[in-house]
Amino acid sequence: MKLRDKNQIMDEMSMKRALTRIAHEIIEANKGVQGVAVVGIRRRGGPLAFRLADLIESIEGVRPPVGVLDITLYRDDLTALANQPQVHRTEVHFDITGMSIVLVDDVIYTGRTVRAGLDALIDLGRPKRIQLAVLIDRGHRELPIKPDFVGKNVPTSREEVVSVCVREIDGDDKVTIQELVP
Repeated sequence: MKLRDKNQIMDEMSMKRALTRIAHEIIEANKGVQGVAVVGIRRRGGPLAFRLADLIESIEGVRPPVGVLDITLYRDDLTALANQPQVHRTEVHFDITGMSIVLVDDVIYTGRTVRAGLDALIDLGRPKRIQLAVLIDRGHRELPIKPDFVGKNVPTSREEVVSVCVREIDGDDKVTIQELVP
């Protein structure tokens, strides 16, 4: 099976607008950023978390702590990924205990990645609360997980793939819908 681009649903400017709106919503929901930290799920959630921290700092004048979480060993499909899954470092260099954590990911689909992220976070400490921010919510949840902050809701079929590209990893900012072709 191969993937074929079907259409582009976000470009660099629409991604920036969505992240700016999410940053404002985070500030509003938390009545500021005192005691708030932003943690991205590795891979593309990491750069998005750093961007949100930058935007929050530009709005509030205070930069929240920001980190990146590796969830590889927390996934429930670990054996399906590879014989030797590649584990990266979790880079959360602050105590999350008692903090409001904004967990950031690029796309929410079944909810299983977020569940793994929640488990990984809880192993680091006991936050006051955890909020979820995603750039794209494509539906099809298998677990009762709902994001608090969403950049864009994109109804999809199960045969489609939502692909988020970020310049820090992919050299470009865009979101496309791709379809599986035989």
